[in-house]
Amino acid sequence: MYETPEDTKALQRLLDDSYAGAGPHLRRIVDEDRRLDAAGVVAALDGIKIMALATAGPSGDPRVGPVDGHFYRGRFYFGSGPDSVRVRHVRARPEVSATFFDGLRLQVTVHGKAVRVSPAEDPALENCLIELHGRALWDEWLKDMAWFRIDPRKMFTFHSPEPEKEP
Repeated sequence: MYETPEDTKALQRLLDDSYAGAGPHLRRIVDEDRRLDAAGVVAALDGIKIMALATAGPSGDPRVGPVDGHFYRGRFYFGSGPDSVRVRHVRARPEVSATFFDGLRLQVTVHGKAVRVSPAEDPALENCLIELHGRALWDEWLKDMAWFRIDPRKMFTFHSPEPEKEP
C-alpha cells in the first residue's frame, strides 16, 4: 500500500462523487452497505490484480482484454507490449474503462483516460513494480513495456461480505 493521506482523501472524494452521480439502477444494486470506502479499495487492490481493460478500436469498436493491474497512489497502472494493438488503441483513443472483479465478492470499475508514464522517471513507481514482479522479470522484459496510468473520471465499487454461491 503506497497511498499517502492525500491520495486516500482524493480517492474517497472520487468514490463519493461517482456514486452521487450514478444512475438509479446502479444505486439500487450498490447501496451504501455494498460500497467500499477508499481504505477498503486500497486494501482490496494490494498486489497484482488481473483486470479487464476496455479500449476502442479505429472505428470506435470496443475491445476488452486482460492486463496486470497495479493500484498505486490511488490510481490503476498497467503495461503492455509497445507494439501491441492495445497500445495503438490507447495512444489514438486514450479513454478507457477497466474492472477488477473477484467473482460475486468484489468489483472495482474505473472510467478515465490512460496516460503514458515512464517508471524509469518515477523511482517510487519503478520500485513498486519491481517489488511486485521481481527484479529478474523487470530487467528481462517488463521495464521495456509501455506503461500507463488511468486518470479516473469515475470509480465504482461493489462489495458483498457474504457472496452468493457461484453456479
